[in-house]
This record gives sequence, structure tokens and C-alpha cells, in this order.
Amino acid sequence: MGGHTTLERIESYLPERSIRIEELGEHLGLRRAELGVFRKFYGLDTLRFDPDLGLFDLLRPAARRALSALPEGGRVAYLVYAHTTQAVAPADVDVAQVVRDDLGLAGTEAFGLSQQACVSSLGGIDVVGELLRAEGDEGAYALMVTGERAYSPIVQHVPNTAIMADASAACLVTLDGAGDRVRSFVTRTLGEYAQWLELTSEQSTEFGQQYGSRIAEVIHQAVDEAGLTFDDIELVIPHNVNMLAWRQTIKELEVSPEKVFLDNVPRYSHTFASDVFVNYTTLRDEGCLVDGAHYVMVSVGLGATFGAMVITHRKRTGS
Repeated sequence: MGGHTTLERIESYLPERSIRIEELGEHLGLRRAELGVFRKFYGLDTLRFDPDLGLFDLLRPAARRALSALPEGGRVAYLVYAHTTQAVAPADVDVAQVVRDDLGLAGTEAFGLSQQACVSSLGGIDVVGELLRAEGDEGAYALMVTGERAYSPIVQHVPNTAIMADASAACLVTLDGAGDRVRSFVTRTLGEYAQWLELTSEQSTEFGQQYGSRIAEVIHQAVDEAGLTFDDIELVIPHNVNMLAWRQTIKELEVSPEKVFLDNVPRYSHTFASDVFVNYTTLRDEGCLVDGAHYVMVSVGLGATFGAMVITHRKRTGS
């Protein structure tokens, strides 16, 4: 059965507590010089981090706001919790099912996805779109939820790459709705980098050297599969890994830096699988999304998966 995947409502949530990266130096075991590299070269400044905020308190606000767009009589068939870190809660806690019950979604099939790390959120949208097509239930919806806590230094600090921060997001998905249309989704996984924490220095250098070109390849493939050219793309909505990685990618894409939205990198840093949706809602709330324009959401997950999704924005009331 056909039907185009549409994003009916995208919401995000950022804890109020904002700190400068230097305040995490002792916690992360980073020396002043290392923090200086993150600030000067990687472009990080502040981030949202609240160690007293529980995981479910982080997840609720965005999920509830996205769910509020469900029309009367609408049924949420699936809830997918997309996360980067495999262990986000004690082994006896199924986060997806707890969120489902918390939202009052009796009868909704709830499950988690983490296989693509930070790309799992885009992958989750792709998966529930396929499930809705396979089910063939006209008017059915799915809810994709992201958000996880940087609960330990080993999770919060990705050496020579990123400092992770708190945020959550949620996306209400259906088929042939009035929301943003998903035109394509492309991923590429380089399995030779699967054991990220065990890479040799040579492998790490090799990965860094090809990082920008790999993202550029996936972006161009997604744009091509959407039936567009890169000139048709209004803006790239990226993950917030760091400015250095994106400068490299922009060079590979051979585009103006203004073509990639990077304002949130120094504001919020990298927020696991939530980045692209935090950036989307920032652009939407600032009135920067253009009705009928095409955008590319891009993320990279350790392991290493590169993902790009092309969407066409359709302005709705409140968007």
C-alpha cells in the first residue's frame, strides 16, 4: 500500500539550566587546554545540562506537545523511542512502554531503536512510515520520541568530537497528512568503525579525514532520490556535533556556509538523537521555515552511520 510519510507535528524540549562548557571540565576530566580546543576550534560555548532531571521528565514535554496535534478520533498505532546510547535505563525498564503508558496510549505498540545511534531518530521516522504503510489502516498515526541523559562522563564526552547535552524531541507521523512530506531517506553505515571506543589512532584519523565527504555523499544521494538538485534545497538542518566537522562538510558540499544551520551548535551542543528536531523547531519558531521549501535533515551516529532525510515543509496553523 502506498502513501507518503508526513510529519504532522515536531516538538522539542530543552531544560532551563544552561551552563558553559568550562563548568563541566572537572566532571569530564578535561584540562583547560582541552576545553579551549572545544571552544576555539569546535565552536562550543553553552549547553543544557540538568543532572537532577529524570529521564521521563525530560521526555514528557515534547511528547505531549506533539501528541496534542492528534485529531479527535485519531489512533496512535506505534510509539518508537529512538535513542543513541543502548543503555538508557535499568534493564527491567522498557522506556518506550513507560512513555506510552504515561501518555495514555493504551493499545499502542511501543518499542525502542538505537541501532543507528544518533541517526536512529530519522531511522525511526522511516520505520514507522513503513509500518503504517504495511498496516494499511487509514488515519493511523505513530509517535517518534527522542531524548536521553548524559548520565556519566564516558557518555557525555566523545573524545576530540563532542560534549553531549540534554534535550528531547517528538514527531507525530502519519501517511498523506497535511504536515511536512518526507521525500527520501538515505543511510550509509561504515561497519569498520563499529567499535568506536576501541579504534586505533590510525582508524580515528582515517575516519576524521573522510567524515565530510561521507556526509556530502549521503546528502547528495538523498537529494537525488527526492527528485531534486541541491539548488532546490533551502537549508540543511544538521546535527550539532561541532563546527569543525561541519566546516569540513560545507567545503565538500561546495556551498555557502549560510546553507547549513549552525546557530545552535554554540547554544546547545550535541543532544544525541534530538539535534535535527531541536534545530527544526528553532527555525520554525523564528519564522525561518518557508512553505513549500525543501530541507535536508542530516545526522551521523557513532558506529558509524550517516543519514540524510529530505522533507518538504508545509506551513500549518501554529507552525
